[in-house]
Amino acid sequence: MTSPAPVDGPDLLPWSILDLAPVHRGETTAVALAGTVDLAQRAEALGYRRVWYAEHHNIPRIASAATSVLIAHVAAHTSTIRLGAGGIMLPNHAPLTIAEQFGTLANLHPGRIDLGLGRAPGTDQQTLRALRRSPAAAERFPDDVLELQGYLAGRSLVPGVEAVPGAGSCVPITILGSSLFGARLAAQLGLPYAFASHFAPAALHPAVEAYRSGFQPSAACERPYVIAGMNVIAAPTEEEAQELLRGAARSRARLVFGGPGRPLTDEEADVLLDSPSGSPAWEMLRCRAVGTPEEARQRLGRFAAAADADEVMISSIAPERAAALRTIELLAGAARAAKDRVPEAL
Repeated sequence: MTSPAPVDGPDLLPWSILDLAPVHRGETTAVALAGTVDLAQRAEALGYRRVWYAEHHNIPRIASAATSVLIAHVAAHTSTIRLGAGGIMLPNHAPLTIAEQFGTLANLHPGRIDLGLGRAPGTDQQTLRALRRSPAAAERFPDDVLELQGYLAGRSLVPGVEAVPGAGSCVPITILGSSLFGARLAAQLGLPYAFASHFAPAALHPAVEAYRSGFQPSAACERPYVIAGMNVIAAPTEEEAQELLRGAARSRARLVFGGPGRPLTDEEADVLLDSPSGSPAWEMLRCRAVGTPEEARQRLGRFAAAADADEVMISSIAPERAAALRTIELLAGAARAAKDRVPEAL
């Protein structure tokens, strides 16, 4: 993978989408999965660069656990947009298995498959045991990345073992992270780096700085390439956007404070959000562009410039499916209008 061409300014940065296949209130999982196809088809038509899906386990309102299966399904219902994992939590899997899965995807959909790799388990410790994985597996992450790279490149590091399919597919790998560990590893290996600022923004700036300053060019990536996540809600009015933001914050409060079997009511979530105790939920949403389409577009541009990002991956956090789809449509419309205003000399 060669590095994407530089852009001329923050308003012209490529935008992508992170889709967790959310199961909204009153929906079935089947409806949610059909919604992932709808979103990807709309994103393709609107010109977004890629859609990624994240591996999470044992979270009732997220349906992207079988990430490679979901990618295969969406790829079969789209034509051109890149699709991938943002990411596969590699400590949960044998590198050979992931090479086979993504090698299969790459052969089915040439030139369209990405592979983002994370070190976290994407779940709680009890579920980790159910996955038959040890917490110590994360310590092998750098070696597992190298093993996986070897399989995909057709240069296996394990004598006598090849990924079939997968060998020679050279699926592009991106390292994901929310700390300096992933940034330094991506820099050392000469790989693109995606920072999870959409839910863990604290170390964004030092991580990007560490990545760019330590980057070593490789055959996979000639120069540093940073993807930064951002929460986005675009609505016709500022008032509606803020109302949707409150709904998104309630969801974060339920995630942070809710217990099994008894989710927080809206009233209970609001009490927490309006008190000092609610700061962890709001911190998860600190990187956000919320407002009218033009306001959201401008905030995305300012964020990309401040984060020194080559690409912004949008997480549409509106708590209703229709509002989430509308966000990507309104934002794309605002971007097209802004591009039309840019002099051709740019």
